Order: sequence, then structure tokens, then C-alpha cells
Amino acid sequence: MNVASTLDKDGHLIDHTQWSTEIAQTLAENLELQLEDWHLNVLYAVRAFYEQYDHAPSTRPLIKFLSKRDESINNAILQQRFKTGLVARELCRLAGLPKPANCL
Repeated sequence: MNVASTLDKDGHLIDHTQWSTEIAQTLAENLELQLEDWHLNVLYAVRAFYEQYDHAPSTRPLIKFLSKRDESINNAILQQRFKTGLVARELCRLAGLPKPANCL
């Protein structure tokens, strides 16, 4: 599958139901990131947030949601492990979800 043809202008999947871990890894290559089980568990949790609340999370609600699953997760850990300062935006992108509404 040519992933580029399935992305919107911001690099997010047009149809979030087409997401797979292979697509996530392809998208992660822009960050020079090799996804491990830890990363994928976080991405599955981001997708669970989307399913539960019907919108892509911004950073604060995302951190709160993730930290309930794993107390060691915070913004700094996510920035370090995902190699980005734009946590919510990049995690939503890697999880195949739309860009959060409040992101530029």
C-alpha cells in the first residue's frame, strides 16, 4: 500500500479504520523511530481514547488517559520515546487518527 496516497495534507490517515502497525511504522520513519511494543501499546491506547470519546485527544487529556494505564507515562517520557515535542499531534498521526482540533 502506498501510504502517502492515503494521507491528508497534514500527514494523518484519511480513514482511521485503515490503520495497521505496519502503517504506523512507515509513518514513524519520518521521526527516525523504530516502534517497539511499548510504543505500539501507547498507540493502541490513543486509539482507545478516540473510540471512547469520538475525537482525537489534545495533550493534557491524552496524558491523563495514558497515565491511568501506566503511572510512569508523562509528557517528558512521551517526548523522549517518540522523539517529538508535539506529543498529541504525533501520537494521533502515528495511531492513524485525525489531527487534534486544537493543534496548528
